[in-house]
Amino acid sequence: MKTTFLAITIALSAVATAQTKSKKSEIPALVKEAFAKEFPKQKAKWSTEDSGYEAEFKINDIETSAVYDKKGHRKELESEIKTSELPANALAYLKKNYPTGKISEAAKITDDKNEISYESEIKKDGKKFDVLFDSNGKFIKIVEGD
Repeated sequence: MKTTFLAITIALSAVATAQTKSKKSEIPALVKEAFAKEFPKQKAKWSTEDSGYEAEFKINDIETSAVYDKKGHRKELESEIKTSELPANALAYLKKNYPTGKISEAAKITDDKNEISYESEIKKDGKKFDVLFDSNGKFIKIVEGD
């Protein structure tokens, strides 16, 4: 199960750089309906990904995104968090492995099985990297960001 979770997380992270903006009319009705049912009264900025459709919006001023497949099934919910809210193991890993890197963003990711992971965006040498951690803050993978 953890292997499946890791594979999904890695796949979703890898395609995040392949996002393109999409016109609302290009988003399938099932996807828009699922979003509206789950997040009533929220307005979203939509983009397409290889794995589906991403809605970016705010909940109580917190940057949030939801990724849906073409049938309207939510695959992932990502919410911005404070860096201090990352698990202690993740913070220790980042401090040890990227002592000069600046953490520019942090997020909590919940997949469709309610598995939690964390993402931290690090800026180092003019490049952005997404560092992924499991729910306990154990390092999973690093990918070059956009």
